[in-house]
Amino acid sequence: MKIDHVALYVRDLEGAKAFFVRYFGAVSNEKYHNRKTGFQSYFLAFADGGRLEIMTKPDLKGNDWEAESYGFAHIAFSTGSKEKVDELTMRLNADGYRTLSGPRTTGDGYYESCVEGPEGNRIEITV
Repeated sequence: MKIDHVALYVRDLEGAKAFFVRYFGAVSNEKYHNRKTGFQSYFLAFADGGRLEIMTKPDLKGNDWEAESYGFAHIAFSTGSKEKVDELTMRLNADGYRTLSGPRTTGDGYYESCVEGPEGNRIEITV
């Protein structure tokens, strides 16, 4: 069995799509829009076959993005090398995205960084 996709609610659907396309090479499908409910979404496909669904709807509730809480903590992208982790982290920083940790080798041996992506979502970049 495999995970088919992970879904993420966002306020700015087009901004989130642009972020994942620009920095992580995602390829988007056509936008789905349910005119009755206002729900809209894109499926973003990545080179290795993984997919991320980004979604929005008019009645989304707020969230405390600064605090860690129960539920999904982050989405992780594997770059293939330490150098690519460093390069992508620096590129995101240069474009105004905040680094939350790293790049560093963690206690359990992973080389990674964590950046704050669109709307405060945590994006882990790893080898």
